[in-house]
Amino acid sequence: MNKKYGKVAVLMGGNTPEREISLISGRAILESLQKSGVDAYAFDPTEKPLQHLQSDGYARAFVIIHGKGGEDGKLQGALEYLGIPYTGSGVMASSIGMDKHRTKLIWQSIGIPMAKSQYLEKTGYKQGDFKLQVKLPVVVKPVDDGSTLGLSKVYDENQLYQAIDFAFQNSERVLIEEMIVGDEYTITVFDGKVYPVVKIEAPEGEYDYQNKYFTDDTKYICPYDLGALQQKINDWALAGYNAIGASGVARLDFMVDKESNVYFLEINTLPGMTNHSLVPMSLAAAGYSFDQLCLMILDGASIAK
Repeated sequence: MNKKYGKVAVLMGGNTPEREISLISGRAILESLQKSGVDAYAFDPTEKPLQHLQSDGYARAFVIIHGKGGEDGKLQGALEYLGIPYTGSGVMASSIGMDKHRTKLIWQSIGIPMAKSQYLEKTGYKQGDFKLQVKLPVVVKPVDDGSTLGLSKVYDENQLYQAIDFAFQNSERVLIEEMIVGDEYTITVFDGKVYPVVKIEAPEGEYDYQNKYFTDDTKYICPYDLGALQQKINDWALAGYNAIGASGVARLDFMVDKESNVYFLEINTLPGMTNHSLVPMSLAAAGYSFDQLCLMILDGASIAK
């Protein structure tokens, strides 16, 4: 038995739109930790209150609850209140990272290239008064959801209002971004170190919920060398990670168009750990197994972030 970590709760599931993916990630992590001799157990907050982490004697929490309530700072704040060291980013970084609009404002202020966008709030939105301020085609998405939930690609104005209404079903706030036509990539930053890029080649360019998690049709190329752009991308990724105060593992998604212009999309402070996930792929290219990665993440469990 690996006594270094004490009793570990793998926080998975939760009452979020991404519960299904969280459970898949959580089971993979739990199996890995147990294989490494860690005294680890599944803990789903929908089945028992978080206070049981204290009463049941847990020493650390491995957080893998994706989406609202799991990676937006709320769970992190509760764990700090309970005094349970946890993995990943802290309250502030989790909250900002989940908010695509505020992440964009911060990143643009330090020169990280991003697509032009328009921000909408449900309370002030009226279809008849709305004027599009960015050029079609656009991508319409909720400000605070992940896994492409509520996202639509819009090519003409007739589709626009339906896409906005669809995004508002998932969030009170929406971003409309100019669509970038190009290749999609992701890059991992772990404890301030940049890891290899993954190039994503999804069927017909649709890297949606289904193609992310449930098909084998999407191709991944890792490590992928972007040549003359690579150092700039590494620098931007690290700057973006540091600007929101991230810690532990984070994944930053970006695109490169045909003119070699780079556009960063968002940061994920609690990336997936399924067999289709990109962070394990990136770390594997750097020589780390999935079991090693899980222990490295667990090593970083703390309260002060």
